[in-house]
Amino acid sequence: MPEWKREIREALAGAKLKGDAAREEAVVEELAQDLTERYEDLLREGVEEAEALRRLSGELREPRFLAGLRPRLQARSQTLTPGVEKHERLLAGVQRDVRLGARLLRANPAFALVAILSLALGIGANAAIFELLDAVLLRTLPVAAPEQLAEIRVNHPGRIGSSVARQQDFSSAQWKEVEKEQQGFSEIAAWSTEGFNLGRGGEARYAKGLWVSGDFFRVLQMRPELGRLFTKSDDYKGCGIQGAVISDGFWRRELGGRADAIGKTVSLDGQPFQIIGVTPASFSGLEAGFNFDVAVPLCSEPAVHGDQPWTADATTWWLAVIGRLKPGWTAQQAATQLNTVALGIFAATLPAEYDAAAREKYLKFTFRVLPAGTGVSELRANYAAPLFLLLGISGLVLLIACANLANLMMARASAREREMALRVTLGASRGRLIQQMLVESLLLATIGAAGGAALAQVLSKLMIGFISSEDNPIFLPLSADWRFLLFTTVLGVLTCLLCGTAPALQAARSDPAQAMKGGGRGSTAGRRGLALRRALVVSQVALSLVLLVAALLFVRTFRNLVSVNAGLRQDGVLVADFDFSPLKMPVARRPEYRRELLASVRAVPGVDAAAEAINVPMTGNSWNRFIDIPEKGVHRRIVDFNTVSDQFFRTLEVPLLAGRDFDERDTPNSPRVAIVNERFAQEVLGGSNPLGMTFHVTRGKPEEKVYQIVGLVGNMKYRDVREQFQPIIFLAESQDAQPDPDSTFLIRSGESAASLIAALKEAAARTSPEIVLNFGVLRTAVLRGLARERLMATLSGFYGALAAVLAMVGLYGIVSYMVVRRRNEIGIRMAMGADKRNILRMILREAMGLLGAGLAIGIMLVLFAGGVAQAMLYGIKANDAVSMALAVGALALVAVCASLIPAMRATAVQPVDVLREE
Repeated sequence: MPEWKREIREALAGAKLKGDAAREEAVVEELAQDLTERYEDLLREGVEEAEALRRLSGELREPRFLAGLRPRLQARSQTLTPGVEKHERLLAGVQRDVRLGARLLRANPAFALVAILSLALGIGANAAIFELLDAVLLRTLPVAAPEQLAEIRVNHPGRIGSSVARQQDFSSAQWKEVEKEQQGFSEIAAWSTEGFNLGRGGEARYAKGLWVSGDFFRVLQMRPELGRLFTKSDDYKGCGIQGAVISDGFWRRELGGRADAIGKTVSLDGQPFQIIGVTPASFSGLEAGFNFDVAVPLCSEPAVHGDQPWTADATTWWLAVIGRLKPGWTAQQAATQLNTVALGIFAATLPAEYDAAAREKYLKFTFRVLPAGTGVSELRANYAAPLFLLLGISGLVLLIACANLANLMMARASAREREMALRVTLGASRGRLIQQMLVESLLLATIGAAGGAALAQVLSKLMIGFISSEDNPIFLPLSADWRFLLFTTVLGVLTCLLCGTAPALQAARSDPAQAMKGGGRGSTAGRRGLALRRALVVSQVALSLVLLVAALLFVRTFRNLVSVNAGLRQDGVLVADFDFSPLKMPVARRPEYRRELLASVRAVPGVDAAAEAINVPMTGNSWNRFIDIPEKGVHRRIVDFNTVSDQFFRTLEVPLLAGRDFDERDTPNSPRVAIVNERFAQEVLGGSNPLGMTFHVTRGKPEEKVYQIVGLVGNMKYRDVREQFQPIIFLAESQDAQPDPDSTFLIRSGESAASLIAALKEAAARTSPEIVLNFGVLRTAVLRGLARERLMATLSGFYGALAAVLAMVGLYGIVSYMVVRRRNEIGIRMAMGADKRNILRMILREAMGLLGAGLAIGIMLVLFAGGVAQAMLYGIKANDAVSMALAVGALALVAVCASLIPAMRATAVQPVDVLREE
């Protein structure tokens, strides 16, 4: 045993610690820290390592040092009394490790900053996506006993009709029958959504509205914040304009939160509804992602919509149904009971226009009952899979960050090897060293997790901005609930284990005899430590390749959708909705008034072309009907329809291939005509010339309308840009004798949207100040429908770039470490005649070997996991060779750049200096 070590042991014995391992270990740690700090001070003063160790050893032998050491150790030992419990001693040890770790982080600010930022980015990205998943999928409704709630849906494949709301499960007739026949629910209610205009003329200002049956709030067992809520007595056939229940947010925003709001009226689509109550602040509606402003009874719908109410149409699917299960009933039992009476329900609600085949299909519809404690939302169907995939992608980024940080901590452990050796020499156990290193990792992970949780609040709001829009805002109550905090905590603990285990084990395996040598490098310079660091870099490269390929796939998918040939012009087209229902115009007057409106729009300066359409292409709206073409043997074929005015195809620059456009000849009293697209001619007519052919549309017995095809146009997208071209029939708006009291115009112009809107407002005001206006841009509406793809492309691109940067840092670190480790070898090679090109080639060869291994593993991972994302891609395969090649090329470039700097540094080694050191 060295003399100085024996003297310290004697000092420890003098402190009366013998036999108490915990107290002795604590004193050893305190002393080792003092010695380590003194050693580092000498190095900072410019003293060589060997000389610093010699001086430290000399100071330890000085009598004055030992004389001063004993009382300090005695005082330190008295703070750990024999009566202290084991867990308290362990806690004291952890506290010492935390203080030591904090001192080391302060002493190495660059390392601390890089480590904390890496962890904050990785944990924050994961936590942000989990927060969205929590809000969309997991968070229960803020109502009593949400686990008792369930929703009823109809399995209706191949239905025909129209959808006028996000809710598309029931018609009004079906809802009434279900309410009457169901037995599994103690309370049951129907509801739907609609935007209500709050203004009276001019540009519309919409409130997010709910249509609700009388028992809606009773199902939720909700108490009002102010006033009262609806009861069954508020919802009865022919009720007319009833009261309204408003949300807490609407109450505070529009009415200043005043208590006298009860009894006041609010204008909804020009109808005065009296406010009867305010819902609690915690309730924002049943839909995850969408809140509400005002709720009105279902029975008021005919009074609002006038002569074409949804309630009276058996083929308008616009309601959702929710209920509270009876005690002892399950969702499956409720579904079974409903399906025993399903035939009777559908027989009683059979639409009159269905023929024998359609009736047979309709009468086979069934019900299903699903848990609804977390509410319902189309947002889940659209974003659940993408969010889970993004969570997996961000998890890979966190793994890469952990591998990078583990490499960094292993390098730092190498630099601290003398400290670890000193601790072992003084008597610290290897388990104690592992605990200290893990506590340091836990400290880093804790700070990183806290930073990540704060960053997640910002990132999640940014992600909501990606899928939200000004006219269709997404509302998600983001808050750090227990699931979010648990998820972040688990990430922090896993990060600690991933980052800290390998460095801790490496430090514990250090050889004191080697580490305390003046010129030694210690055991971490051995092959085992280097192999582990190489494996970490290879894993980084492999995972980075997976992320880069994913990023390229989603970016190219978004590009494909944005640039897809939709068959029509999107840029420079304004969508203007003119609602003239406030004018209370007789139905017979509407066709002429609509023509006057269209003429006034076309007369606005700067308008190149304008037309009217019932459905604006690629905005999600649709309606379909059965058609028959006896001469071609086509029977009950479902086809998409649209009703348009003349110049519709000219406005959207859809080519007219044959026949004619609609014109002044097409009136309500003239023979009915239609225009079809190419896909219709190919699929429905088998490629025949459609001009002159007739088809039948059944719209309710005994009426059957016959149309003659007078034109053929090019294919165009109908619902959205993702779909393939579908058969479409266009009907003449001018032949509709009972049009709706509103007109939707598509206006092509080279003017800016702002100036064109101002001119249209002025024209509408001259016609009638009471007209309600709403404007949008066609291209913006189409892009809004690609919000999911844009989110995937943006986030996966960011994660892919971040992964490439982390891989570059990791590769740079390992190559730099190899250069330092092989410095003597490089110097000897150069002394024996190797030139700089040979040295450069040798270093780059090692780097390229790591790159090649990582790429090979990454390619296998991509091929194995490619099918996971295929459903979200468009116009590209998951194993796309171009994307794979681009990702490999990008990583190869990154690897060369990361390796070149340390490789060039290796060529600067001076053989004379190396030989002198040897």
